[in-house]
Amino acid sequence: MYKIKIITDSTCDLPKDLILKYDIKVIPLFVNFKDKSYLDGVDITTDILYDKVNEYEMLPKTSAISFQTFLETFQEYLNQGFDIIYMGISKSMSSTYNNARLASEELDVEHISIIDSMNLSTGIGLQLLRIAKLRDEGKNLAEITADILKYRENVRSQFVIPTLDYLYKGGRCSGLTNLVGKVFKIKPIIEVRNGKMSVGPKPRGKMINALNVMLNMVKNDLPYLEIENIFVTHSLNYDDCSYLVDELKKILPTKINIYTSNAGCVISSHCGKGTIGILYVLK
Repeated sequence: MYKIKIITDSTCDLPKDLILKYDIKVIPLFVNFKDKSYLDGVDITTDILYDKVNEYEMLPKTSAISFQTFLETFQEYLNQGFDIIYMGISKSMSSTYNNARLASEELDVEHISIIDSMNLSTGIGLQLLRIAKLRDEGKNLAEITADILKYRENVRSQFVIPTLDYLYKGGRCSGLTNLVGKVFKIKPIIEVRNGKMSVGPKPRGKMINALNVMLNMVKNDLPYLEIENIFVTHSLNYDDCSYLVDELKKILPTKINIYTSNAGCVISSHCGKGTIGILYVLK
C-alpha cells in the first residue's frame, strides 16, 4: 500500500472524530482582531469568535496559511517517506492554495499533489473523505488526483444566511443588497459552484422557509445523489441543525451517513452566526 498523507486546512470543518479516524493533518488559517492573531480552531473557537465580535464591535479579518508553514509541513512528511495530497479552501477564495502550490514546487512536485477543492467548509470535507477512502483502498497519488478532479465537479454546497450583515461588512455584498434583504426579510441561499459563491433561491420570511427550500433542493437531487455521505454544517445553529437532520432521515436512504459539523472561525467570520447548510455529492 502507498504511504500517503492527507493534509487540509481549518476551513474543511470536518468533525474531530473523522479527522482522527482518517488521519488527516489540519493546518489552521488565521483570524485577526486588530493587532491580535488567532489560529482557527486552536487559539479561538466559534463561540469565542462571536464574543469578540461583540466586544470589539467589528468583524475579524482572516488570513491565509503562509508559504513557510506549508514548506515546513510538507518537508516533515516527505522526510518520513510519505506522498502528500493537500486540499483546502478554493483558490478563488484565499491565497492559501497558491502558497501550498508554491511550497510544493520548492520541494518535490512528484510526491506532492495540490488539488483545488473549488469549495469551502464540508464541501472540502466530502472530498477529503473520498480521498481517504481511495488511499485506504491502495490507490496511488496519481490515481487519487485524477479521481478527485472529476469528483469535485459533483459536490453541492448551499447555505442559508440568516443575516446579510457579515457578508456586507466583509465586502461580499453591496449596501443596497443588504438593505433590500432586511426590508423584505430575505434569507438568501448561497451556493458554491465552480469555486465561487453565488446567490441562489431567496426565500422570504422565517428561517424555516429557507430550510425547507434547501430540503427541497435535496429532494430534487435525490435520484442523482451519491449513496455515501451528507453533511449538515452550521455556525452555532443547533436547533435548525436538528430539524434538518430529522427531515433528511425521512427522505434519504438509510445507507447514507448523515454527519453534522460546526463551522469554524474562518467560515463563520464571513457568513455569521446561525448560518447553516446542506452539503452532498451527486453521482
